[in-house]
Amino acid sequence: MLNFENTEIAFSSKSNNDLRKSRFLFKLVARSWVVNIGKHVLNFLLAIRFPLRPFVKPTIFEVFCGGETIEECDHRIAKLDNYGIGSILDYSVEGSAEEEQLNKTAEMIIRTIDKAEHTKAIPFAVFKVSGIASDRILERKSWHDQEMGTKEKAEWSRVEERMHKIAKTAYEKDVPLFVDAEDYAFQPAIDDITWRMMKIFNKKKAIVYNTIQAYRRDRYEFLQSMHEKTHQEGITYGVKLVRGAYMEKERERAAENGYPSPIHKNKDATDKCFNNCLRYIIKHIKDFALCNGTHNEESTYLLTELMDQYGIEKNDKRIFSAQLLGMSDHISYNLAHEGYNVAKYVPFGPVREMMPYLIRRAQENSSAQGQTGRELGLIKHELKERKKDRRHGERESEMDNTLANKKMEERA
Repeated sequence: MLNFENTEIAFSSKSNNDLRKSRFLFKLVARSWVVNIGKHVLNFLLAIRFPLRPFVKPTIFEVFCGGETIEECDHRIAKLDNYGIGSILDYSVEGSAEEEQLNKTAEMIIRTIDKAEHTKAIPFAVFKVSGIASDRILERKSWHDQEMGTKEKAEWSRVEERMHKIAKTAYEKDVPLFVDAEDYAFQPAIDDITWRMMKIFNKKKAIVYNTIQAYRRDRYEFLQSMHEKTHQEGITYGVKLVRGAYMEKERERAAENGYPSPIHKNKDATDKCFNNCLRYIIKHIKDFALCNGTHNEESTYLLTELMDQYGIEKNDKRIFSAQLLGMSDHISYNLAHEGYNVAKYVPFGPVREMMPYLIRRAQENSSAQGQTGRELGLIKHELKERKKDRRHGERESEMDNTLANKKMEERA
């Protein structure tokens, strides 16, 4: 039976040194004041071009990232595959306003699709639209479309070209593609362009997936409305369901700009929205494909219960669960061990350019004390169990040696 308390399975791929490193990092990020100070220090060091790589790569980068290049991720992909877990290569370099960098990011995303085509252990590709479009144009397109001038329209046209090229490549190579959700200020443009790609490429099955953030107050109704539209278009709606990653930022921006916060008032409301979305999707699974992107045990158990209720096989290709590399291994490995489809997000990119991603990971963990405490508790438990096993093994060895010596004495 599925049991997230089973740390032997959860950490079966990790050495004692791996666990100690994770324990140290989770202890650090559990202290919000350490994370806040660390953020400012790291930003200062980045600004003065301090050589951070020798300090960051063997520590936090190694735990939460696959490598600096696609090729460097190969060992992590193979290691996860040994335990029945797929990899989702995530080029996590933050977006830029420079056209050259935006084109470079688009080409890197296409390279991850090419890699997935030839690697069974990579079931999906993923990207952020802000990686191929400037923040400014995403916000303008979302809220001031009718006011955009000739230059801005031309800029958005180039974004659409990049998006279409990426989605077309995924379609031609039969690699499902996640389009990540982002800031509330950008999301209307992202929802719209993703929907238009779905109408082109999701006619036979889900190739393009949109991401629904359950901490948004309007997302359950949005899900229902999109389901209705899929009937009209005769397509499959691909959904990556997540809780959301920009809560504090969204509330602050809403307060600064004088509009109601788009975020649920508390975690309970977010959890309820997430689970309601999950129930809705599984109930109508013939029209959907789902990636259950969560580190929440209750929602993961709920998915398995719903699959059992509706007679859906554990390895049904329409349903995956996904967690971030370095986090919630007790969910990922135990799910995979029981035969469910599971994948890990494997972020990659040059260390210096990955720093914003790593800082965000640290901030998210510091603001989710319950989860961080859970991770720490499980790691500590497994280290204690391994220590007991080692001592037990040593005692058994001593007993075997004693018996062997007695037998030698008897034969003599």
